[in-house]
Amino acid sequence: MPFDAAGRQEKRARVAVAVSGGVDSLCALLLLRRAGYDVLALHGLFLPEQSASRPDGAADPLPGLEAACRTLDIPLHTVDLRAVFQREVIDPFARAYAEGRTPNPCALCNRAVKFGALLDAALALGADKLATGHYARLLPPCRRDADALPVLAAARDSVKDQSYFLSLVPAARLQRALFPLADQDKAQSVALVAGAGLRVPLPRESQDICFVPDDEVAYRPFLAAQWRAQGMEPPGAGPVLLAERPEDGAGETREIGRHQGLWRYTEGQRKGLGIAHSEPLYVLRKDRVANALIVGPRSLLGMTACVTGAANILVPPEDWPEQVSARLRHRQRAAPARARLDARDRLHITLAAPQFPSAPGQVAALYDADGRVLAGGVVERLE
Repeated sequence: MPFDAAGRQEKRARVAVAVSGGVDSLCALLLLRRAGYDVLALHGLFLPEQSASRPDGAADPLPGLEAACRTLDIPLHTVDLRAVFQREVIDPFARAYAEGRTPNPCALCNRAVKFGALLDAALALGADKLATGHYARLLPPCRRDADALPVLAAARDSVKDQSYFLSLVPAARLQRALFPLADQDKAQSVALVAGAGLRVPLPRESQDICFVPDDEVAYRPFLAAQWRAQGMEPPGAGPVLLAERPEDGAGETREIGRHQGLWRYTEGQRKGLGIAHSEPLYVLRKDRVANALIVGPRSLLGMTACVTGAANILVPPEDWPEQVSARLRHRQRAAPARARLDARDRLHITLAAPQFPSAPGQVAALYDADGRVLAGGVVERLE
């Protein structure tokens, strides 16, 4: 079972395994223990009130993790990263919504917390590597020179692949990573953990946003509390403008209603608009300057290009193929595209055919034909 980019098992390495309490991280722990690594388990306290319960309603996983680690005879360490998680994930998440963007907190967490502060904690404990339960791979680099580093790549299981969420992690940090689940699927992970007699503290599949209540009624008060804590007051109600012809998407429109705050909507959304019309309407874009929501029929829905902020470059641009694949949402299939970097390292991505729209604040990740992640960036605008 290959754990490094060259397919070698680094059995002498000391590896910290990030354990959340879910089946995937427990499986990573089990596999590395069986493979002969010197293993320690590392549990990060991320959530603001991780004690008796979590926002998603699950119990505190720590007692169950302690039991699993006793069974495997592995030391368990905890590190309090709640202040870091608040600063690097929750605060930017709340600010993005207040500004009318649709953030991707998992990508920010992987960059700043899991492969940031948690990796630092692992190194301080004497670990050489940090392993996680992500479904992703590290492949040999495109070039064969001595300084080239292994490259993040998509997992073999395309359904569970999480390379998209890891595309903002700098290459230097990824060199300390191990992904034991790279070549297996979820069913195999579940079976291995069950076969070892380990009880999974958090048996539910993790939700996309772990720190927000899994309930729309509670979601809005959560954001409101975060905004108050940051002294922010997001824009309120504004016009809903209908675009009926392609040119209207950026030009003339007519008002057909009022929205209750741009933060409540995202590009491509159909349900929950609260507008009666002769045909279904979708969010085409959000005009943040005018605080206006632009809607229109599905025939006008689609994007052909986007621009990101400064990109996280994982493969030198001179090694990129002429045509790449761009993934613009987690559950969206990567689409053929061309990409270039400007002088500020922003990605300019042009799609070969119109795609269901992404949204400012989401991640754009570029791949080559072998699944290597060439670069990732946060979308600033759609075109």
